[in-house]
Parts: sequence; structure tokens; C-alpha cells
Amino acid sequence: MKKLEERGSVMKNKRPNILLITSDQQHWNTIGAFNPEISTPNLDRLVKEGTTFDRAYCPNPTCTPTRASIITGKYPSQHGAWTLGTSLSEKHTTIGELLGKDEYRTALVGKAHFQQVTPTEEHPTLEGRGTLHDYEFWKKFNGPYYGFEVAEMARNHTNEWLVGQHYVLWLEEQGCTNWRDYFAAPTGTMDENKLYHWQLPEKFHYNSWIAERTNELLESYKEEDESFFLWASFPDPHPPYLVPEPWASMYDPNTLTIPHVMPGEHDQNPPHFGMTQQEKPDFSSYEESGFSIHGYHSHQVFTEEEHRKAVATYYGMVSFMDEQIGRILDRLEELGLAEDTLIVFTTDHGHFFGQHGLQFKGGFHYEDLLKIPFIVKYPNVVPANTRSNSLQSLVDLAPTFLSFAGLPVPGAMTGVDQAAVWREPELSARDHVICEFRHEPTTIHQKTYVNERYKITVYYNQTYGEIFDLQEDPEELHNLWADERFKDLKMELLLKYAWAELGKEAMPMPRVSHA
Repeated sequence: MKKLEERGSVMKNKRPNILLITSDQQHWNTIGAFNPEISTPNLDRLVKEGTTFDRAYCPNPTCTPTRASIITGKYPSQHGAWTLGTSLSEKHTTIGELLGKDEYRTALVGKAHFQQVTPTEEHPTLEGRGTLHDYEFWKKFNGPYYGFEVAEMARNHTNEWLVGQHYVLWLEEQGCTNWRDYFAAPTGTMDENKLYHWQLPEKFHYNSWIAERTNELLESYKEEDESFFLWASFPDPHPPYLVPEPWASMYDPNTLTIPHVMPGEHDQNPPHFGMTQQEKPDFSSYEESGFSIHGYHSHQVFTEEEHRKAVATYYGMVSFMDEQIGRILDRLEELGLAEDTLIVFTTDHGHFFGQHGLQFKGGFHYEDLLKIPFIVKYPNVVPANTRSNSLQSLVDLAPTFLSFAGLPVPGAMTGVDQAAVWREPELSARDHVICEFRHEPTTIHQKTYVNERYKITVYYNQTYGEIFDLQEDPEELHNLWADERFKDLKMELLLKYAWAELGKEAMPMPRVSHA
């Protein structure tokens, strides 16, 4: 693949509107254009009209760190929202703030998750207890928030008790006065053990609300003839596995390919992998903060029948979200905005639904969790019906959006400007990506370096690790870390990882004098 520096300057185009559409915790292989077991006609439409980047990665496989990276253009180890239960300092410059200063209208509709659930005196939060359900507050507040002029939010996944904010106000406006029947205690009264079929009518689902409010904002931008940066942020298909009909019964669980662990595949992996396959593993030695640890528990959580139903429901959640994305794409075209709008569809990180015997997420840096769906459409600029293996990272979104808008990229941003690559997908701006996961101060702290062929994961204060050859072992079943035959490869990858860490340090200002 041609390196970016090997070609000349890239032609500038008229500055676009920017529409970012994201899901939450979506496996990379859940787009119908590439997986015949799932139906996503609207994402398939984006695939035909744009470029799909098959090697896109998250900078962290959890929500807050990655979402903060999307708006700051910095890695979690740099912006400080290093794990779930932390918040992004509002001192950081964000993409919304920079575009807003250049007369873009900016808005976020849906899931933000830039802040933690539990407030403290030192670290208050708009996205947690105390504020989430203060509906008088939300009637008066819709931004600014982290550089978004308008922020209309929902914090829950399906029936979680976190339901509140602007979404609840909309439910009541729609006449759904019994909305508490569809959500878990203490906010609602729904049985928390109910799975798969959600009795909530689809017209009251947050997917419908996000599409409606996104379209209303598009209409206002069209009417006022204003450039915009709009993020439509869907909370699905993040579990719990719940979706209204007809999506709950759309897929026959018995006809789907259901991933499972391969016997012996964790024998050469770090200990926490194999422990997940035990019935009652003891992860107490990893606990430092006193809070629950994502993924560090038994992953034997489903019977075979339940596992199949979970996958079928997950697919139904993706398909329902796809329908609502279609409403947004249709309205964009009806308003005559499609030709001048750069659209990116992606997710914040991946998902396990049985791959390697794992469920949900955690400190397991397989492609299933780190690699993400990533589609870019910009008519007559980004090639249509094209696929590219050029490496992408979500930390690159902010600098790339600024580049398309004709604005300078601040030196404090450490993501890579991918504008030239999106225009010419045979180019490459990266020879590697870095993915971070720090879930406890010292005991769960790992980073993964991925290049065109290999990936290596290192752990803080540990001599174990992972090396996978993605070319010869795409399923990542054979960890080469301790194999003496690959000791030279291990040394080479460790050196390249060290270079990558040095290379992603920020330079907030250029050197301007001798001393």
C-alpha cells in the first residue's frame, strides 16, 4: 500500500457538512453486505455509496475512553478519561468547539458517556445519579456540552435504570406516560430478568427518538443554510439483549452461526483468559479500586439455547438501528444535503458474543473487540463501492474532520489526519494502531500494537503477553509470545511498539527558538 508521504498534495474540496453516526459495542462483522446472516439494507447502502475500511480500530475497547478520544483526537492515556467510571475534563479542546468557532453548527443526539455515573464533590457529573432523573433540569438544559452547541442525551442501554435526560422528556411528549413499565428498578418497574423481547413499542424506542431529533436538526440547518457537525449516537446493540418486535423475532436462533471457544486455545494465553472459562474463577487479586471489573468473571453465562437467543436478539438490535439510520439517510437526501455531507458510520468498540468463549467485553484484545465497522461516504470525493485495508483509528476522526473543514489540526491532537486516505483509499497514513485498556491502576493495564500483519499485547509489570500473526492465524488461536521460534519477531515487535509509543506523544506547539 502506498504511503501518504509518497504522493503530492491532495486537492482541497468545498468544506462539507459532517454527519457522524455511531452505534455502541457493535462487532465488525455485523453488516449485511459482508455477512449474509444479518440484514442491514441502509448500512449496505452506505457500503455501496462509500468506502469501507476493513482495518479500523478503537483506541480503547470501552465507552468513555474511546468516546473521549473521538472528540479530543487524543488517546485515553493522554486525555485522562482512562476507564469507565472516569470523566473527561472539560478543559480539553474538542472537535465541536473548534468547528463551532468556524461557524459550524454542532450537535450530539443520543449517547454521550463522557462522564461517570456516580458524582463526587471533586468530580460532579451530568450523566449520573442525581442529575439523570432531574427532569426539570433537562427541560432547561440542552447544551453546550463538550463543544456541542446542542446536546440531547440518553444514558441507558435498553431497559437500564439509567434511563432519563432528554429521552424521558420525549417519551412523555409522545404520550408514553407509563414509560417506567419498560425500565428496570429503581427508575422503573420492569422485571430485570426479562430478556430478548422488549415490550416497549418501537415508536417509543430511543432509536426512533434519535432519528427524529437528528432529522429535525437537519431540517433546521437546511432552512438556515448553515454548515453542521452532527453526531447521531445510538446506544444499541450494547446489551442487555432486548429489542421490540418485529425485531425480537426477526432471526431464527437455530439458523445462525454461533461462535464458541476452541479447545486449548487459551493454554498459551495470559491467565485471565483461561479463568473466564471456569465456573467460579477468583479474580480478587486483580481488584484495586473496589469497583466491578468488566470481563473479569466467568463467561459461562448462557446455556446453548440462551446463547443462540442472545445472538439472534443482538442481530435484531442491529437491524432495528439500521432502519432508523435509513430514516436519517433518507431525510438527508430529501433535504438536498447528501451531496455536500461527509458521512462516517462506525461504533465505539467491538463485542464478543461467544468468540473465544467470551461474552461482552474486557481485557481481551482480540480483533472481535478492537476492530470496528467503519464506512465513509462523501459523494465525488470519497470513492464509492470501495474497500480498503488502510489502517484507521477512531482517534483520527477529529483531525480528519478538521482537515476536511479546512482548519488546522492542533499540535495537542495525536490522531492522524486521514483526509487524503479517505479520498484515495489505496494510500495509507498509518503503519500501525495502538489500542489501550487500563481498567485498574496497576493490575489491569495493557496496550496492543497492531500493524499490517502482526499484533502484540504487553501488560504492565507482567512477563506474559500475546503475539498473533493475523495473516497466518486470522482467528487468533495460536499465541506466539512464549514460542522460542518467534523470539526474534517478539523483539522486533516490542521495539516497534516502543517506537509507536514515542511517536504518539503530543507536541502542543512547535519549537520556535534555540532556547
